[in-house]
Amino acid sequence: MLAALVASALFLTSYVVYHSRVGSVPYSRHDWTRPVYFAVLVPHIILAAGMVPFVILAVWHALNERFQKHTRITRWLWWVWMYVSFSGVVVYLMLYHM
Repeated sequence: MLAALVASALFLTSYVVYHSRVGSVPYSRHDWTRPVYFAVLVPHIILAAGMVPFVILAVWHALNERFQKHTRITRWLWWVWMYVSFSGVVVYLMLYHM
């Protein structure tokens, strides 16, 4: 779990550094894929930002050996994390490889 957390933190750092230098990259297609792209992107952004305090709280409980509280949070957080991970790949593929 700590490896996943470190990998996510490294990705987030590289993402922020990249976009601080490049800026926003607009979606270039203006066909039926555009609403699909935004339908995936908007929940991705909201959930990615919204899960940060819960990740911190879950890690805090785990480090303090409060595993029952940790489990209660991560039971729901895992699904959100998986959606954010998968949708991030979809957004990337749609933005740079379509």
